[in-house]
Amino acid sequence: MQRKVWLKIPLILIFLTVIFFSNGDQGKEIHAFSNQVLQQGSSGEDVIELQSRLNYNGFFKSKIDGVFGWNTYWAVRNFQDQFGLPVDGVVGAKTKAMLVKATKYEKQGNSGGSSANVPNGYSQNDIQLMANAVYGESRGEPYIGQVAVAAVILNRVQSASFPNTVGGVIYEPGAFTAVADGQINLTPNETAKKAVLDALNGWDPTGNAIYYFNPDTATSSWIWSRPQIKKIGKHIFCK
Repeated sequence: MQRKVWLKIPLILIFLTVIFFSNGDQGKEIHAFSNQVLQQGSSGEDVIELQSRLNYNGFFKSKIDGVFGWNTYWAVRNFQDQFGLPVDGVVGAKTKAMLVKATKYEKQGNSGGSSANVPNGYSQNDIQLMANAVYGESRGEPYIGQVAVAAVILNRVQSASFPNTVGGVIYEPGAFTAVADGQINLTPNETAKKAVLDALNGWDPTGNAIYYFNPDTATSSWIWSRPQIKKIGKHIFCK
């Protein structure tokens, strides 16, 4: 009898260990999303996350805008059908977990921070940081001018002359006035966030600029020497 009890103990421990690690993995699987169930009419960061993952897997071809409309609905249904999930167009825990499993990737050279994925592989942290920078640098500019600032950040990330991460570009010493004067820490509005999304979706009104400056306040002779592309709002954009 005693031997049977001792034999059962290792089996119980193994069973508990399996449960523990299974639950841990499940928690990691859906960490990119909140607990909100997503369906038609939903909006916000979770929907951006959803659309981005669907886009990466080839199910969503429309603009990523954070609004759960008909295009998102049908993309979800097609994803669910393809991956053997209940096909209802509603994104609950099981669909979220499968989306995360199907999109385990990161942008080249982008380090950690968040498991969220948005256009071109930028993380949710990148979106937030860019929105802070756009708001701090250009909140008084017309909307196209705010998109332009976001585009410059992305152009620098893609340029061999700059760091290859959003954080590296924004916090490069002397790169942005908003970092130097602390305005990077202001809470961005929805306009700044939308401008970032438009830039991430491919809108570059600057013509591939990697610099910009305000001619009314710029004192650097070097920035004036850069080849100018165009003026948008109060900023001149340069190569």
